[in-house]
Amino acid sequence: MRRLTFLLRPSWLILAVLVAAFAYLCFTVLAPWQLGKNTATSHRNELIADSVDAAPIDITAVLDNKDTDSRAEWRRVTATGAYLPDSTALVRLRHLDGAPAYAVLSIFRLDDGRILLVDRGLVAAVDGTRPPRIPDPPAGSQHIEARVRMSEGVTPGKDPSVQDGYRQVYSIDTTQETAVLQQPLTAIPTGERGGYLQLDEKQPGAFTPTPLPQLDAGPYLSYGLQWLAFGIMAPLGLGYFVYAEIRERRKEKALTPPPTETPTHTTAPTKEQRLADRYGGNR
Repeated sequence: MRRLTFLLRPSWLILAVLVAAFAYLCFTVLAPWQLGKNTATSHRNELIADSVDAAPIDITAVLDNKDTDSRAEWRRVTATGAYLPDSTALVRLRHLDGAPAYAVLSIFRLDDGRILLVDRGLVAAVDGTRPPRIPDPPAGSQHIEARVRMSEGVTPGKDPSVQDGYRQVYSIDTTQETAVLQQPLTAIPTGERGGYLQLDEKQPGAFTPTPLPQLDAGPYLSYGLQWLAFGIMAPLGLGYFVYAEIRERRKEKALTPPPTETPTHTTAPTKEQRLADRYGGNR
C-alpha cells in the first residue's frame, strides 16, 4: 500500500475529482441530452412521414378531442370558415431561398365561431430589410387544407412591435398573438403548447409554404454515444496514468544501487603495545 501513497498528493486528488466529475456529467447530462434530442427528432420525423400519405381530417375533430397529445402536430387537417379582415401580422427573421423573409400570419374564423391562427407562408423582404405590401386574404367562405403546428414560444427581450405599417413578432405563438391581434384565438391542443395552422401550398391566401424539416435524425445519436464513450474512457485513462506512475517508480527503484557499508577504521597499535603483545606470552 505504501507505493500508492503518491495518490494522496494534491495534484492526483484534483485530477481524480475532475475525472469523476467529467464522467458523471457524461452519463447524467451530456449523453442523455443528445440521446433525448435524437428521440425527439425521430418522433417528429415519424409524425411527418405518417402525415404525408394520411388523408386530412376536419380540424374540429382535433379541437374537440381534449385528450389529444403531441401526435396532433404535423397532422393534415381541413377547415371551413373565413379569414378575418385586418388580421395580418408578420414574423421577422425568417428565410426564403437563403434570403431574409417574413412569415405572414392571419386569423381564420371557423363556421362554428372558433378562431384559429394561420401561417399563410413566406414572403421575401424588400432589399432584405423591410416587408413588401401584403395582399389581404380572400374574402368570403373558404375551405383550406393545412398542417397542425405547435407554437414556438416567445423569446424574452424580443417584444412585438409595429413597423412599416404591420404588426410584427419574432415567433409564432398563439398566446402572444392573442394579445397582438386582439382576438381570442383558440389554441389547437398539441401537448406542451397550443398550436396553429400552417397552410399547404396552393391554398386560398397562401404564399410560399414554410418547408417541412428534413427527415433526418441528425447526428444526435452519434453524439450521445460519443459522450458515453468519453465517460468510460476518462476513468480508464486515469487508471492508466496511475499504472504508468507505479511502473516508473519500480524502474527507478530497480536502477538505484543499494547503499554501501562504511568500513570501520581502527587505531593502529603503538610500539609499546606491539612489544607487549609479542613478549607478553613468554613471561
